[in-house]
Amino acid sequence: MASTTPEPARLPDTRPGADPGAETNLGWSLAVVLRRWHERMESALSDLPHGSRGYHVLAAVSPGESPTQAALAERLLIDRSMMTYLLDDLEKAGLVRRRIDPGDRRVRRVCATEHGREVLAVVRERVEHTEEQVLAGLDAPTRELFRHIAQRAAVAIQEASPATDPCAAVRQVVGDGAEGPVGTANRGGRRRTGRGTRN
Repeated sequence: MASTTPEPARLPDTRPGADPGAETNLGWSLAVVLRRWHERMESALSDLPHGSRGYHVLAAVSPGESPTQAALAERLLIDRSMMTYLLDDLEKAGLVRRRIDPGDRRVRRVCATEHGREVLAVVRERVEHTEEQVLAGLDAPTRELFRHIAQRAAVAIQEASPATDPCAAVRQVVGDGAEGPVGTANRGGRRRTGRGTRN
């Protein structure tokens, strides 16, 4: 299958006073930013089970709500079987715990442990610092504007096409052999298969 990473258009002249023109390629620009984000973020979160994917899960369950395992997988667009293995590793690390829903014993709800919230506070600072590094070529107001516009665009796209799998898009950009920002390999690099517990 051919690579889906867009070929770069002729780069605009960014020298002071130069007209950047219209020959920019949005796909190439986003791919470059995403690739750098992936490289830096996975390095920054290398001690967290499943890297940035583990971070997203931990952040989602730390505010106090305890989503079901199935709802968490759906919200983060993670395969349910993969979510089972991911939570296994986070639970072994003492970062989350799964408890039986009192209303339905077949359902598992996920919550962060106290240790998990402490770890999240530390790694969240790393995430923010790493994102600042990735966007270091922009001044502070432009970085905030970029984040805001990117979030608005992503939300609009997901609302219009809820079945879109951003994980697949990320893997296409960073390479099929790499564990993307929301990677699919476990910490040992092996891919796990099989069905998880009903949730």
